[in-house]
Amino acid sequence: MKWFEKKKRELPAVQIRDGARHPFGAVEDYVPLSGGELALYRAIREAVPLVDAAVKKLVRLCGGVSVVAREGQEGLEEFLRSVETGRGQRGFQSFLDVYLDSMLVCGRGVGEMVLDREGKKIAALLCADPAGVIFREGESPLDFAVCARKPGGEVEELPRQELILFTPNSPEADSPYGVSLLRSMPFLAGILLKIYEATGVNWERMGNARYAVVYKPGEGEGQWARERGEEIARAWQGAMQAGKSGTVQDFVAVGDVEIRVIGADGQVLEAQAPVRQILEQLVAKTGIPPFLLGLSWSSTERMSAQQADMLTSEITAMRRGLTPMVERVCRTWLRLHGYDDQVQVEWEDINLQDMVEEAKAELYREQAEELRRRRKMEEES
Repeated sequence: MKWFEKKKRELPAVQIRDGARHPFGAVEDYVPLSGGELALYRAIREAVPLVDAAVKKLVRLCGGVSVVAREGQEGLEEFLRSVETGRGQRGFQSFLDVYLDSMLVCGRGVGEMVLDREGKKIAALLCADPAGVIFREGESPLDFAVCARKPGGEVEELPRQELILFTPNSPEADSPYGVSLLRSMPFLAGILLKIYEATGVNWERMGNARYAVVYKPGEGEGQWARERGEEIARAWQGAMQAGKSGTVQDFVAVGDVEIRVIGADGQVLEAQAPVRQILEQLVAKTGIPPFLLGLSWSSTERMSAQQADMLTSEITAMRRGLTPMVERVCRTWLRLHGYDDQVQVEWEDINLQDMVEEAKAELYREQAEELRRRRKMEEES
């Protein structure tokens, strides 16, 4: 009798996501001239913390999503709550966050619905790297196919196109596959990084002070200049070593000795004004109020109604682009389980207003309703 009987788990077949091997697997799979623009955007996000914070805040502000179906509501909710999304993550919200992050940074979100071996249910939802996905246009603008780049460089069309999820970010006529939120940032980000690099070099040069000790021999001291210079050097070195150990040692010299700090007379360029101008341009591109990113540029940190409305419109636009993808996933699940595929996507309410102002507005509405009720009663009497 077998005490332990282990059943081999059948893993679903994945089309566009290869398994990770080691941290430097990109070296083996390197293909020249592929994804260079996306690598630039990712480098900007990594180099400029403000850009990284802006992308994360946009993803979080987008909020959660719920779906209302005619049939199979409980099963659909359980699927959205527990579906595997890879890398130890579960739930449709985790997939949506990664998908939206890729859509903002890379200009397009690409994912896949992975079916089980029997093809009867969705086993997982996985996001793909847009750099490894290529879109091949057909005879008409409405006809296109998703292809994957193989290790050898050749492009192969994926066999199950109906399982691929694709959402462009702000598509344009010349960029039908979407543009990145960071598209206009490389030039300004390059200048900003140069300023930061120069500031770091200047602080390293001036913060870690280097000294120049100059001994000028007087009349009749020429024959002793070398010996006296070596003695001054030893005394100065001893004083510096004593300072490292925390003790104070005076340096005493005889004669005309001059001590200067190397680079102290150098003029350091003022960086606050140009850095702020560049950051203003970067923040304007994200559409987020500055104080939400930790920038205190104005005298108040209270979001105005105009800023709240603009940010709400940005979030609504992102949700409008993600809604077809959410509907497609839910409809596919309903069809696989034999239910009616009619669904309605409902997003969480966007709450950016001050609670005090909302309370005042509610009070004013109640007072207006009370006045209308009294006027109606007076007219009837």
